[in-house]
Amino acid sequence: MLKVFAGSSNLELAEEICQHLGVPLGAQALKRFSDGEVAYQVQENVRGTDVFVVQPSCPPVNESIMEMLIMIDAFKRASARRITAVMPYYGYARQDRKDKPRVPISAKVVGDLLTAVGASRLLTMDLHAGQIQGFFNIPVDHLFAAPVILGHLTKLNLNNLAIVSPDPGGVERARFYARRLKSNLAIIDKRRLEANEAEVMNIIGDVRGQEVVVVDDMIDTAGTLVKAAVALLDQGATKVFAAATHPVLSGPAIQRLRESPVERIIVTNSIEIAEGKRIDKLTVLSVAELLGKAIRSIHEETSVSKLFI
Repeated sequence: MLKVFAGSSNLELAEEICQHLGVPLGAQALKRFSDGEVAYQVQENVRGTDVFVVQPSCPPVNESIMEMLIMIDAFKRASARRITAVMPYYGYARQDRKDKPRVPISAKVVGDLLTAVGASRLLTMDLHAGQIQGFFNIPVDHLFAAPVILGHLTKLNLNNLAIVSPDPGGVERARFYARRLKSNLAIIDKRRLEANEAEVMNIIGDVRGQEVVVVDDMIDTAGTLVKAAVALLDQGATKVFAAATHPVLSGPAIQRLRESPVERIIVTNSIEIAEGKRIDKLTVLSVAELLGKAIRSIHEETSVSKLFI
């Protein structure tokens, strides 16, 4: 039997997933003690069931992760047959290697925690670095939001299109979009000064006279995206659009995007976007059906790769 439960970080997405699966959201009591500690109880029988816990590590990230860990522990102690952590957005993914002396590999710390408390497998989407899958000793199903975003970009009927990677690390993703849309490809060379700050240095490729789409896995403070848009327009691009899976949108992101020359920002609902952040430029696409199909495939032990393009 398949059962879906949800933490508090993106309840709307979990409910939409359940609608696509045709199952009710699991009964539970999720509260906070007065000091902020998580109080959780499963309010239905899950013995021998296939449990999926939907909880992207949205801000506040640490609270979301702790909530997920406590929920998984509850299901393990309630004798669930298998527990799948469904984290469309996997937090701490940017800290995936030692790029400086004496720093942690936080992406692995989160993976170790999920495994230690009893997660049987992980279902996630558009990891910041694909190699994070190797941090786990349990199966990892890594989905891509590309089918959803590509479908929307096709409907925009952009003229003389070019796909742009905001940094060399995202070239593989941008190349995939460019190949599917039969468009040109450009890369932005940037020099990162500090965390969440980047200076655009050079554009590799010709964007003159073209409508461009900057493709990335996430938009956090939007500093990189805004500077990229300005650089692209300086190099002759006619319009700049942006597409990213995860709308983190922290700090000054919304103000920057509102004032930026970016025509439209296309994101998914992997992270719940507060009403105050839903500006006119923002288009939010749902990945609930994609996640629902993946959950169904995992439960029925059928191929998940059929969901890739």
